[in-house]
Amino acid sequence: MDASFSIANLIEALVLGVALAMDAMAVTLSNTLCEPDMPRSKKLAMPVAFALFQMAMPIAGFFGGTLIAPLIDAYAGIVSLAILAFVGGKMVVEAVGEMREPESCSTARLSWATIGMEAVATSIDAFVVGVSFAASGKDIVLYGGAIGITTLLCCLAVLAIGRRLGEHFGARAQLAGGIVLIVIGLKAFLG
Repeated sequence: MDASFSIANLIEALVLGVALAMDAMAVTLSNTLCEPDMPRSKKLAMPVAFALFQMAMPIAGFFGGTLIAPLIDAYAGIVSLAILAFVGGKMVVEAVGEMREPESCSTARLSWATIGMEAVATSIDAFVVGVSFAASGKDIVLYGGAIGITTLLCCLAVLAIGRRLGEHFGARAQLAGGIVLIVIGLKAFLG
């Protein structure tokens, strides 16, 4: 078990948090670019909803993964690599597709239900990562908290600098996040 606190674990948790926040950042940016006159309440609801789900989903994945951890304990490194490489690879493929054919904005206003659905959709990857935490014995409080806090801060930063980031930032951020997840998976496999 790697449940003890260390600076290396904290740094890894923060880097992982930033990587997982890339989807939420891209959605936050896209929403603000598509609806520049969005009310402040909805602008602030996005980072809060994204952060809460990004924190809760790895915890749910961890405890769901804990139920099957004895079955995969011997293969923790390869399981972590497979899960993180899959999630990271998916993010890279989506980012490349987005850079080739950027989505256009819809004419509909962002609803509260849409923010909730976006929060769930952007945090599914975090659920899968939580399963890998169970396999590798990570400290779920440290990692879950770091993922939630970094998602909140990253999305607030996107709101603060908004349009200045440009329309292409979202896909590039998602690409970088996918690569970071793959590298962390390789570290788990080799380490």
